[in-house]
Amino acid sequence: MRSPKPAKKTENKNPAAADERFPNITAWVHSYGWIEIGQDDYSRSFLRALDAGGMAWEGKAEYASLDHALRALNKALGKRIEENG
Repeated sequence: MRSPKPAKKTENKNPAAADERFPNITAWVHSYGWIEIGQDDYSRSFLRALDAGGMAWEGKAEYASLDHALRALNKALGKRIEENG
């Protein structure tokens, strides 16, 4: 991921927007497991989805932006939920 710019304080006028943009991530964290964002000492990926059984999906080490990473995760979780219920 590129070097981040300082965060701007913004007010979210539509808190449901993320749920609407990333419905599979929303379903995952409410019904199946959790996600982890960021680098750590245990994984080379930037973004991961886990459940009680362990690693369910692991993304790439870098993405052009957080939005790109979340879109990849949303797509992958959609496939996983469809295949495994």
